[in-house]
Amino acid sequence: MGAGPALMGKKKRDADTTIASNRAAFHNYFILESVEAGLQLMGTEIKSLREGGANLREGYVRIGAREAFLVNVHISPYERGHSSNHEAKRERKLLLHRAEIIRLGITIKQKGLTLVPLRLYWKGNRVKLEIGLAKGKRLYDKREAIAAKDAKREMDRAVRTRA
Repeated sequence: MGAGPALMGKKKRDADTTIASNRAAFHNYFILESVEAGLQLMGTEIKSLREGGANLREGYVRIGAREAFLVNVHISPYERGHSSNHEAKRERKLLLHRAEIIRLGITIKQKGLTLVPLRLYWKGNRVKLEIGLAKGKRLYDKREAIAAKDAKREMDRAVRTRA
């Protein structure tokens, strides 16, 4: 028959809908491993994320004493918020298992790696963050990646024109 009156006005969200992604991270780093983490957010931050107001480009993850924090990620202030509105670049606590935080902290210290946010997305009604264990690329690594991408594009173009 159709959706009832209670469901007509609601927008159905697909599984794992991306809010924001950090494409620059794949250009600047080799991503060795990725981990899913929850975020401790305020109400106005959730409302702002529903409107798509997030930027992960300059963000990173800092591991403190048994806790992990998302630092320098911009979530726009909620337009219709008032005095209880959030700061745009405040530190946000990541929700990870303690053993996972310890493992990531040890790996970062031993191998000189960093944790960068890769993707912010909805999983059901919750906001999740995909963080990547990353090793920085050198300039010549970036040039090689660009050259390989250009060569692949040229090959694909040649195949299309022949067919």
